Amino acid sequence: MKFLIIGAGGIGAYYGARLIEAGHQVVLVARGVHLQAMQQRGLKVRHESFDFESAVDACDSESLIRHYRPDDFDVALLALKSTATAAVLEDMVNWLQPGQLPLLSLQNGVDNEPLLAETLGAGRVLGGLAVRIGGHIVEPGVIEAEGPAQVIMGAWPRAAGDARDELLQRLETCFNDAGIPAQVTPNIIAELWRKLVINNGVNPLSALTLLDTRRLTHHPEFGPIVYGMMQETAQAAKADGVELSKKDVDEMFELIRSFNAIKTSMLVDREKGRPLELDSIAGAVLDRCRKQGIAAPYTELVMALLKHQYRP
Repeated sequence: MKFLIIGAGGIGAYYGARLIEAGHQVVLVARGVHLQAMQQRGLKVRHESFDFESAVDACDSESLIRHYRPDDFDVALLALKSTATAAVLEDMVNWLQPGQLPLLSLQNGVDNEPLLAETLGAGRVLGGLAVRIGGHIVEPGVIEAEGPAQVIMGAWPRAAGDARDELLQRLETCFNDAGIPAQVTPNIIAELWRKLVINNGVNPLSALTLLDTRRLTHHPEFGPIVYGMMQETAQAAKADGVELSKKDVDEMFELIRSFNAIKTSMLVDREKGRPLELDSIAGAVLDRCRKQGIAAPYTELVMALLKHQYRP
């Protein structure tokens, strides 16, 4: 298959390397010194079960628009920070709109798919999430990743007799054959909220306390706050028609407690002085809670403290 990966950072470049190694055609879109390093020296990926070092096709969005057409690709994977989605769409909308290129979002939060659908049409949008993966640029052109790195995906929003089903089945087979555990779900919105339960539980508080996920979730004071923020996220999900029980929250809390000690993406962004995905994670929870007239005191306080403490 022919893949376009928009946002070839820690997560996007890892999946790109897996697909290249499996024989697929992949173009990586990145920027800055990371892009320059990939163009000059190739891409290096280190993972406990996978090592990759090779020349790659990499470009910035301007070069992509000049030298490629949307129908050169079977699918585009979006692995951007949610903070960049609107700006990248604005830059690329005239290139994307005329064709029928499907887009698979592998981003944090629950608001990227609606934005993509509003801009390009819902029939082209595939929702997705990268599960149990940590991936970061450790130096330009070099990625370190860990975890099973599973992909869960589905049509967004779901429709009866959906024409996207065939593509999803192709992607599922393609990913699994490339060493990327993948599955198609009939309810991607619920899966996105399940991931947001974990993300809102650990991302903002880790950026505030500077603790990795293991130290955070096992901390006698901070662990209960993580759980409280996860509960608030489950309540927020009801605004989007998603029901998550206490059992669901308990299972997800134990999942993150038992996972490797990783730095969350928000903590890494803070360490590097970059904008945080705070509005797309904690902000999405508070927005849905306000719509339902319910309180989310843990999330509200942690978000306020983090915004006050960190101003990139």
